[in-house]
Amino acid sequence: MRGVWGSLWLLVSSLAFAKLPALSPLPLPANTVEVGQAVKKGWVVYEVKPGDTLAGIAARYGVDPRHIMWSSNLQGDRLQVGQRLLIPLVAVEDRSPRVPPGVEVYRVRPGDTLQGVASRYGVSVLELVSANPSLESLDRLVAGSVLYIPRKAKGLVVSLPEGQTLVDLAARFGLSPVAVARANGIQDPAELRPGDLVLLPGIQAKTTYERLLAKQEEERRARLEAERRRQEELRRLAEERRRQQALAQQRTRQVQQAQTQRPQVRRVSYQEGAMRWPLSGFRITTYFGQRGVFQRFHTGIDLAAAYGTPIVAAKAGQVEVAGWSSVGYGFHVVLDHGGGVETLYAHMSRIAVRAGQWVEAGQVIGYVGSTGWSTGPHLHFEVRVGGVVRNPLAYLP
Repeated sequence: MRGVWGSLWLLVSSLAFAKLPALSPLPLPANTVEVGQAVKKGWVVYEVKPGDTLAGIAARYGVDPRHIMWSSNLQGDRLQVGQRLLIPLVAVEDRSPRVPPGVEVYRVRPGDTLQGVASRYGVSVLELVSANPSLESLDRLVAGSVLYIPRKAKGLVVSLPEGQTLVDLAARFGLSPVAVARANGIQDPAELRPGDLVLLPGIQAKTTYERLLAKQEEERRARLEAERRRQEELRRLAEERRRQQALAQQRTRQVQQAQTQRPQVRRVSYQEGAMRWPLSGFRITTYFGQRGVFQRFHTGIDLAAAYGTPIVAAKAGQVEVAGWSSVGYGFHVVLDHGGGVETLYAHMSRIAVRAGQWVEAGQVIGYVGSTGWSTGPHLHFEVRVGGVVRNPLAYLP
């Protein structure tokens, strides 16, 4: 019985499969399969120019300002002229945005100006600004950037925002969608993609143009003011240089006279009374006269003392000078004792008298410091007779 059923099963199976057609191999596609567009990535090193803003640079390169801040290690959105930014180019499809017919793409070359490009193509600057509303200056163009030149059709050229259509743009500017489509040579508005350029006929970027004109005038005035200040500073420096040279020549003459008329160290006194030491608790570190073959002639004596030690007048007299010296003395005082005799006290930390004041011998006129050309706290003390420096030790007790 088992054998009969087995034979019957084989017969039914063979009949069932006999009705199926033979399987043929699957055909290959007639055309090559379309893959995604090539993607480009890269970086741009950009040098900040006057008037640049982080938002403007980001818009120019189509990136998020935060990406520039991150890649350039910025702490905020304030930029410095000459600063270099590392701009990450967002991965984009290798597809140029659609440009309306009658609009020409121009790559800016070094030395180009907006006025020059407008003249070259026979369009007005306003028309050029309208075709490039993201411009930030009428004077500065970035070499390698793109300008859109309205050759046949004139109007405002904008990039189609994400999530908007041609109809949305037309409604926003009060234009007929049909007129906008015709100006852009579009049969089906759905073929536009975000980033494609759309010409809005008859619309001009007058507000942008006026803003750029005002900015241009502001920058021109700033340049003129900067140049005026620069010239003023140059004149001031030249005058200061002449004054310093005159002082240096005067000191050279004094040194030469002192070298030829240097007296013997001796004790002298005037009819009005002898001088006194200008401070106490000191030690003499440098004496009057030539210090070496290659060293300058020393026009006084240096008395080293603690910082802040009171300095007193060596003799009664009138304060001739009390202030800062630009020739190395720092804060200093000059006393006029009459008869052509003067004393000088230099490198003070603080002055205790004022010009024109009368002081008595021993009166505090300042305090020991290390201002001017000084290597440590001390008093540089000079005696001048008839404008010629003399050895102070000859007039001190």
